[in-house]
Amino acid sequence: MSLPSVFRAVLVAVLFLAAHARQPAMADSAYEAHLPADLSTTPDLCARVACGDVFPGATSFSTRMGQPPYVEAYGPAGADGKRPKLGYVMLSTDITDTPAYSGKPVVTLIGMDSTGRFVGIQVLKHSEPILLLGIPETALPRFNAQYLGKSVTDKIEIGSARPDEGVLGVDAISGATVTVIAQNQVVTTSGAAVARQVGILAPVRREPARFASASVPPKWKDMVAQGLVQRLRIEAKQVGLEASSEPFIELWFGDLNHPDVGRAVLGERGWQNLRQGLRAGDHAIFVIRTAGRESFKGSGFVRGGLYDRVQIRQGDDTFTFRDLDYLNLYGLAPDDAPAPTESAIFIVRSSAFSAAWPWKLVFLGNRVDRATGARTFANFDAEYWLPASLLEGGRPKVETPAPPWVRVWKSRAVGIGLFAVFLIAVAVVHALRDKLTRRATQRNKWPVNAFKYSAWAVSIVFVGFGAMAQPSVTQVLTWVHALLFQWRWSLFLSDPFLFLFWIFIAVTVLLWGRGLFCGWLCPFGSLSEAMFKVGRLIGLRRFQFQLPAKVHHTLKWLKYAVFAGLLGVSLLSMGLAEKLAEVEPFKTTFLVGIQNRAWPFGLFVCAILGVSLFVERPYCKYLCPLGASLAIPSMFRLFALRRKPDCTRCKACAVGCGSQAIDAKGRIDPRECLLCLDCMVLYTDTHACPPLAKERKRRERAGLPVTAIGRDGYYIPIVPVADTTDKQASP
Repeated sequence: MSLPSVFRAVLVAVLFLAAHARQPAMADSAYEAHLPADLSTTPDLCARVACGDVFPGATSFSTRMGQPPYVEAYGPAGADGKRPKLGYVMLSTDITDTPAYSGKPVVTLIGMDSTGRFVGIQVLKHSEPILLLGIPETALPRFNAQYLGKSVTDKIEIGSARPDEGVLGVDAISGATVTVIAQNQVVTTSGAAVARQVGILAPVRREPARFASASVPPKWKDMVAQGLVQRLRIEAKQVGLEASSEPFIELWFGDLNHPDVGRAVLGERGWQNLRQGLRAGDHAIFVIRTAGRESFKGSGFVRGGLYDRVQIRQGDDTFTFRDLDYLNLYGLAPDDAPAPTESAIFIVRSSAFSAAWPWKLVFLGNRVDRATGARTFANFDAEYWLPASLLEGGRPKVETPAPPWVRVWKSRAVGIGLFAVFLIAVAVVHALRDKLTRRATQRNKWPVNAFKYSAWAVSIVFVGFGAMAQPSVTQVLTWVHALLFQWRWSLFLSDPFLFLFWIFIAVTVLLWGRGLFCGWLCPFGSLSEAMFKVGRLIGLRRFQFQLPAKVHHTLKWLKYAVFAGLLGVSLLSMGLAEKLAEVEPFKTTFLVGIQNRAWPFGLFVCAILGVSLFVERPYCKYLCPLGASLAIPSMFRLFALRRKPDCTRCKACAVGCGSQAIDAKGRIDPRECLLCLDCMVLYTDTHACPPLAKERKRRERAGLPVTAIGRDGYYIPIVPVADTTDKQASP
């Protein structure tokens, strides 16, 4: 079979799987759905999205009102012509941009009646690949349906209900823990923010700040060092533009109500002028732009007096600014202050705001997805909190909710710890492989196989089916995108098992090559190898075979072509790349189950496992793009398997190599080697290794001792033989 014909056959199979990747087809899929460009700014929200879908019985809706924005839902007009107010509709991203597993928020439309009970929830857009290819996308609407009838006054958490603590539980989506934790936060936070505005929940009361006098330095750099002035710098790549030494925008901001800070920033005369214009309860902050061509004032001012690029957030409260909340800032007192290209003083006019508590300056803008060209609404913020020395009694105690990934790590601490111990144990066993293989022989490989088979069992049962922690090429593509465009640690910490697994993979690939993961710990690879062993046990040994060397060495390049193709497509469209990544059978096998997927996926998995009964690891050798991505850095591994000069002439190891990684000259290809250690067992077996057997017999005939073992693990010949291990040594 020629290489082009193989490529064509695989391409047809991949496209066939991609075409069926969404069965049953969902015309209303929310995955990376196209939303109106002005969805976040248009006053008439319900002209852009179907608000009636989340508020049954409503016949009309108001324009956006309040801050954060919401929409009032009305019923049919009565005899008096008045329309009764039934409740409220809100867009989650108007209130919170909590990221889910993908690092992007799930854009959700939420309906809540006038008593605070949720009456409808609809996902408009999500970027969760796990809900595209692994878990059925219908799982998220089913999860959201659990909130219907529950109230914003309820304490809702993921997991079992705890009536004694007043906690209502909602069931998670298996395999999408981070997604549902983030979605729970989105629903409850959005509902509470609107409920406080309309009087369903009592507004948050924060004690007003009581300022303490302190020595505030007059120098700008000293104020920056003490946190009296903060910076919000947004790089071009954070908004999807080409990387540049010039930021997209750089803002400096700070509090002006504290007398000492106000005098240091504005000077005595400027501070007194500001005080005269402030009313009781007003709070002043300053904002200046020192770099970047983007304006923080935005265009909203000319459309009705709203500054639509900057906000203040404190807890769940959001404060915006209109024309009457703006004052000119003519200069800064410190002589070392940067020269502003744009400046303003904004006034917060709300009793809910307190300078004693931390708050954030938020810059609102658009982010361009360089892979797809799509624009999404994005928030960038920086926190400000007066030092404790400037507040009487110091700073109040503030409880900040833990990010979703932290909650996941805490909830699965025991399992994570056991998994880490398992990975370390496998690495230690492999590091001691020389001692291990010396205890085995070609006829009795049990000292090696006991550890290897145990690792397979744990990988298949507990890692694959249990923790569903099968690494995937989609994670490699995600990392490439993160390195090129924007890195988020929270994205990679959100799945603790995969996070630990990838650390293990990265370290061991650099030490020993891809073989330890691919040969010992990959759940699907272990399952495929187990099928081959089962085939021997049930009497199929005589039908098992290796592909001819010429065919093998042609087909082995196919996985590299698949990986290169997926990587190239991902730079154009990550969504399409994730669909084409269905060439991996991992999701069907471990995440969803064959019985829960469309027949092409089940047939694909069954075909691979069926062939595995007769050919050792066919998928790993010829098709796995994940293996290809790990094979490339394997060429630079630090430690190689030992070889003797006789290995260049003897073909014994090559004949017994299941991965066909040893060439005719006895060289081991680290890109293909799965570290089964069969060759290392043969390497020290004086009865099975032809050069050692010959030396043993010679010594026996000559009456020489044959029990002395050299440092390289083989019998010391009369003429010393050098070690030719690629100038490398085992640790």
